Amino acid sequence: MRVAFAGTPEFAAIALRALLDAGFEVPLVLSQPDRPAGRGMKLQASPVKQLAVERGIAVAQPRSLRLDGKFPDEAAIGRQALLDARPDVLVVAAYGLILPAWVLTLPRLGCLNIHGSILPRWRGAAPIHRAIEAGDVETGITIMQMDEGLDTGDMLLIERLPITPVDTSATLHDRLAVLGGRMIVQALDIAARGALDPVRQPEEGVTYAHKIEKAEGQIRWTDEAVRIARRLRAFDPFPGGVAQLDGEPLKVWRAEVVDADGTPGEPGRVLAVAPEGPVVACGRGSVRLTELQRAGGKRLPAAAFLQARPLLVGESLA
Repeated sequence: MRVAFAGTPEFAAIALRALLDAGFEVPLVLSQPDRPAGRGMKLQASPVKQLAVERGIAVAQPRSLRLDGKFPDEAAIGRQALLDARPDVLVVAAYGLILPAWVLTLPRLGCLNIHGSILPRWRGAAPIHRAIEAGDVETGITIMQMDEGLDTGDMLLIERLPITPVDTSATLHDRLAVLGGRMIVQALDIAARGALDPVRQPEEGVTYAHKIEKAEGQIRWTDEAVRIARRLRAFDPFPGGVAQLDGEPLKVWRAEVVDADGTPGEPGRVLAVAPEGPVVACGRGSVRLTELQRAGGKRLPAAAFLQARPLLVGESLA
């Protein structure tokens, strides 16, 4: 089976590696264009492109695949690359571009997507983050037959995964990526036997995982403690939780709920300080901040942070 692959970040690279290690022939990889990154803002290839180059696979990086869109010349090059690759199927994982109808129908088996949730819950760009933010106790991977809707296609395989009370988006991402790689290999093995069993998504239970915006990292101390702690886990590693201390930005990476229901004082006020971390009042309950980072500094456990910048009872975080 000839498998073209479309993906960009590490989540997708793990799936591509699983396909290659399973022996599938991958004649073409589509990935987002190189982006400036790092202190020097030098162009950097995506994890998927890096793996493809390492394995000697042809790579195409159009900014769009819409032949009638903003970049028709690049879309035409992408189309020709797919035609030349003659794929039986296109596997898609966190690619970042909308696939027009001509792409969806080009391979004889269509396009299969590795989606990081149990559909129809958390369709969209950020299912891992939104599941943690919402307090979901489980998530999983859905292998889906893509159509022209936003994650609306028929479900082919589903496997569930628990979300632990200490999971961050980073830790849950890594577990889901490995699961997705295993499941897409399984799905293609089943497809080769003509035994896939598409199931329509339920019409009830649809939610949308909107893209994470940097501004969402601002901590609202008037929120309840449980919600603040969940959002910090959801926004690790991006964008992190942001507060202000003496007019300076302060990153808060981890917090644990001390009191879920009380009304201990003015939201943002430091109630107690111990080596385990300062306790801060919330709109409902309080949290202990256990991992922090000053501007220009490193992420530190609370004890190490407090040695460099002690916090006092009564100080306020904005």
